[in-house]
Amino acid sequence: MSSDLGTITTDVPARLDRLPFSRFHRMVILGLGTVWVLDGLEVTIVGSVGARLTESGSGISITASQIGLAASIYVVGSCLGALFFGQLTDRFGRKKLFMLTLGIYVVATVLTAFATAPWFFYLCRFFTGAGIGGEYAAINSAIDELIPARLRGRVDLLVNGSYWLGSAAGSGASLLLLDENLLGAGLGWRLAFGIGAVLGLLILLVRRHVPESPRWMFIHGQADEADRTVAGIEREVERETGQQLEPVDQELRIRQRHAIPFREIAKVAFTKYPERAVLGLALFVGQAFLYNGFTFNLGTLMTTYFGVATSTAPVFLVVYAVGNFLGPVLLGPLFDTVGRKPMISFSYLGSAAMAVVIALVFTGLNAWTFIALLGVTFFLASAGASSAYLTVSEIFPMETRALAIAFFYAVGTGLGGIIGPVLFGRLVESGDPGRLVTGFWIAAAVMAVGGVAELVFGVKSENASLEDIADPLTAEG
Repeated sequence: MSSDLGTITTDVPARLDRLPFSRFHRMVILGLGTVWVLDGLEVTIVGSVGARLTESGSGISITASQIGLAASIYVVGSCLGALFFGQLTDRFGRKKLFMLTLGIYVVATVLTAFATAPWFFYLCRFFTGAGIGGEYAAINSAIDELIPARLRGRVDLLVNGSYWLGSAAGSGASLLLLDENLLGAGLGWRLAFGIGAVLGLLILLVRRHVPESPRWMFIHGQADEADRTVAGIEREVERETGQQLEPVDQELRIRQRHAIPFREIAKVAFTKYPERAVLGLALFVGQAFLYNGFTFNLGTLMTTYFGVATSTAPVFLVVYAVGNFLGPVLLGPLFDTVGRKPMISFSYLGSAAMAVVIALVFTGLNAWTFIALLGVTFFLASAGASSAYLTVSEIFPMETRALAIAFFYAVGTGLGGIIGPVLFGRLVESGDPGRLVTGFWIAAAVMAVGGVAELVFGVKSENASLEDIADPLTAEG
């Protein structure tokens, strides 16, 4: 049952949105956003060291098919973790959950390094995925509620795009970790997981200083604490800039409640905003299909169709990852200036068009021309994929924000993230360029659907307060 506490009037959202970019915001980005670097590092290193785990002397008796099963278990853990921790994030607060989920990730990653049997490896991969899935919900909701409206788009894209910094680092690190002249067959892969855990602990230390979202606090009966938190941020910003902040005159009337029932959140989110729900599904399924299909099979594709040696395949993966990172970094500011609708549709439809180009010329490409065209494709697609998280975190009521991120991530990853790798894996293994080209056509189609959905259902949310984009469920008047 929901528990009403009374009605308040607050200017907290307006005060947060008018802040200049400062040391506080940099701390938020560092403490919360850098976890995507870990995710990219985690997924890429596991993909790179998978073959080493199956070799004699690795210290764990596991087959290639079991490595594939472990990848699926990681995805399942991510989906379930997002759903489970997403609703807890909306109920108990952003900070409690982004500390808990990172802690789960660190512990599970450390334990993975000590795995000696497949069942234990599976268990660790499940909980590692659950921690990362929970991070998606807790982190994106917290960042959007703490970053000023005029900067929200570019910061969100930069944060989600930082996944590819981790991916590039993972690809580069795998060249050293797989070198048996430097590390034994049973040591390199264990160190890979240990590196992720150490980085996670460092992020956890920074994250302790990131406050709870004041927007969450004033809804859940902590209006005074929300005011004190924002006042502390304002004092810090004024000391840093040497200028006094202008007062605000925008207020929001809110009916406070300790808890909001899940059924009420789901009912309002998906009956009041059905077109936005269709948009979220289209964006997430499209990017999950494209990304998981290519990323999990790119190394095999390069060796099968272009004769690239397994030991040098990570070089191409680094190039691929850098292109993915540059997309959100260079295009991100345009999502705040040109606008969400034109930029999201451009990134989805542009990447679909590039996939068509690759399909048409694939048989005439060599390894470097292929990776160059693929880099342009994912330069656009990466900005689009990052904007999918931005979209669903903006267009639903505050009380549903984390759960909305979790729901669309879980459904998108569950559909596109499972079908994509299986389909592309079979097409790559066939060794038939004609069959592989079919995969590019399908990828182009699903991304195009996302782009069209944005044109039809997209929301003009750039530079707008979150409370103006979607009224809080607890708003009065």
